[in-house]
Amino acid sequence: MLSQTQILPWLQAYASEIEQNKAYLTELDAAIGDADHGINMDRGFKKVSAQLPTLTDKDISSIFKAVSMTLISSIGGASGPLYGTWFLRASTAVVGKQKLTEQDILGLLQAGLEGVRQRGKAQLGDKTMVDVLSPAVAAFRQAVEEKKGTLEALQKAVAAAQSGLQETIPMQAKKGRASYLGERSIGHPDPGGTSVYLMLKSLLGVLESSFDKE
Repeated sequence: MLSQTQILPWLQAYASEIEQNKAYLTELDAAIGDADHGINMDRGFKKVSAQLPTLTDKDISSIFKAVSMTLISSIGGASGPLYGTWFLRASTAVVGKQKLTEQDILGLLQAGLEGVRQRGKAQLGDKTMVDVLSPAVAAFRQAVEEKKGTLEALQKAVAAAQSGLQETIPMQAKKGRASYLGERSIGHPDPGGTSVYLMLKSLLGVLESSFDKE
């Protein structure tokens, strides 16, 4: 189970994670992109963080939709539309909900993944955030089918995301500016995939903290 009271701390934790890793994300993007992923993500999530106090009485879907609109309007390049789409699609999967079951969480993760795939026209192996999101969703789905609880399912999803991120290192990019580099894009983790991993890891951290307090 994941409650509305955990969503805002998660978004705040993710904003902090992005701020702490801004230079690293930008360094990754400098190798294969525009050298602005960390800067753009930090700008967008600083605005999200500033918005969070106004969302305390909203349901989860409304929170995600507000985050989506903020990111689309404040993050440049591909990241704004892609992350905005992820949160927007996630919002449509959990309309009116204050608490999410494991099936609800799987639904929002799957909806977010499909949105990113459609928006970015990316498939597995293209060296994009899909290569991190897809194995994470698959691992979460398998855990749900095995009747695992939210915490264990998310732990498996984050482990799969981390493995997926590592697998982007030897890939040659097929999408975005990185694709222009051809074989020179090989040898670096995907910046967008890295920020996706941080997003899921932040959620797991908040969930683990909640369980520790019980």
